[in-house]
Amino acid sequence: LKYDIKKHLVSFSAIFLLSIFTNFISSHELIKLWQLEAPLIALIIGLILNNIFQLPAWLKNNLLTEFYVKIGIILMGATLPLTLLIEAGFIAILQACIVTIVTFFSIFFISTKLFHLHPSFGATLSGGGSICGVSAAIVIGNAANAKQEHISATISIVVFWAILMILFLPFLCKVLELDAGVAGAWIGTSEFADAAGLAASAAIGDERAIAAFTLIKVLGRDMFIGIWAVLVAFLSIVFWEKKTQKRANFYLVWKKFPVFIIGFIATSILTTVLIILLNEQGKLYQNEVLSSIKNLRNWIFIWTFLCIGLSANIKHILAVGYKPLLAFTLGVAINLPLGFVLSNYVFVDFWTNFLK
Repeated sequence: LKYDIKKHLVSFSAIFLLSIFTNFISSHELIKLWQLEAPLIALIIGLILNNIFQLPAWLKNNLLTEFYVKIGIILMGATLPLTLLIEAGFIAILQACIVTIVTFFSIFFISTKLFHLHPSFGATLSGGGSICGVSAAIVIGNAANAKQEHISATISIVVFWAILMILFLPFLCKVLELDAGVAGAWIGTSEFADAAGLAASAAIGDERAIAAFTLIKVLGRDMFIGIWAVLVAFLSIVFWEKKTQKRANFYLVWKKFPVFIIGFIATSILTTVLIILLNEQGKLYQNEVLSSIKNLRNWIFIWTFLCIGLSANIKHILAVGYKPLLAFTLGVAINLPLGFVLSNYVFVDFWTNFLK
């Protein structure tokens, strides 16, 4: 992991204490009445602390957001048998591909034709808004030979909209009284970052929503980042930066590729094998061991959303300028209804019966 264990133990101690406080708050009757899940409370607490108070460096500089997200998704794989991945994978990938392609080229067209941003900047915004958030912004931005400030601006915009979606999507799903499977599929289609999507799907309060989100976001969107990077690198070399002739940094593609997908699939295979081989004991494993894994995963979700809040500075996010922010926002305006139509109409029968 290449982390300083001592520093992160101190930081984690603070995160753990805050997570206990979060669970205490979320257990209050008024919070339950408002249907606010613990991860959402964790995000709000983190945002308040980070944007009102000056956080100490030992805490702010040692947040393990990405690490918690990866562990949470790998543990999610342990709760989903391989047979389910095979059965649901086609629909999840198909739905994700439709939205990813439409969103990518919509943001790119708006950025370059409407706001006259450089194609490399437009591609970076498109990757962040359609594939897998921050990681895609970094990989696609470098593949497109984008300026570092453009990559940083895209990351800020992704974080801004990801946080808004954490608050907005679960509320909208409940107002529309969507089935949990449909809600999770919509979130997986229209949320921009893994951590934020986990927060939003967990806020639905149903395991089916988290599973549906994970299938679409992880299997359908994250795993294709390498293909998009190669495509963008080719466009950059041939059309946008003819003079530089820089090659794509494929090491960076691998470095930023969501390798936790392999862990997600591996734990799913392990669960399937154990359930089949152990017969009656497999049922015990399914009931008791997987229950413990889900409890651990819920704690990890809370740590993740505390870290998101503690690392998100609203002033920095709003300082990127109106053109890239508006271009991304118009992409959201296309992505959101498209994801809803696919989840609640086109594939509604599949997601309504998902995991039932």
